[in-house]
Amino acid sequence: MPPISSITRTYFFCAAHRLHTDQLSEDVNQKIFGKCNNLNGHGHNYTIQVTVQGELDTTTGLITDVNQLDQVVQEDIVARFDHQHLNFDPAFDNLTTTGENLARVIWGLLVNRIPSGQLEKIGVVETRDNFFEYVGDPKQ
Repeated sequence: MPPISSITRTYFFCAAHRLHTDQLSEDVNQKIFGKCNNLNGHGHNYTIQVTVQGELDTTTGLITDVNQLDQVVQEDIVARFDHQHLNFDPAFDNLTTTGENLARVIWGLLVNRIPSGQLEKIGVVETRDNFFEYVGDPKQ
């Protein structure tokens, strides 16, 4: 059996969002989300980490085609979210635009698009202090 290994690639995009949910009153939203509930939103320079796990190809020694992976992430994630307001993206119609939910959304967009190997986890760095990880079902 070939060895199992992982590779993590890092990507970047800038996006705005407002932490707010219609399921709560304005007062409760303000209490929970504080300054991040600003009506006009606020922005982040997001760093996204995409980890793919799989068997090493016995010829190349690679898990996945990195160029293809980069192209998929560029097309499906970076082009979609860069310089956008996340609250207006259809993926967040019923989700609060938290880092946790952003990681889940990215997982869903990528899980079936990995060139080879399988998606192991998604990491989202939102700020110096906020890092989110999501591990979903690789067979979605």
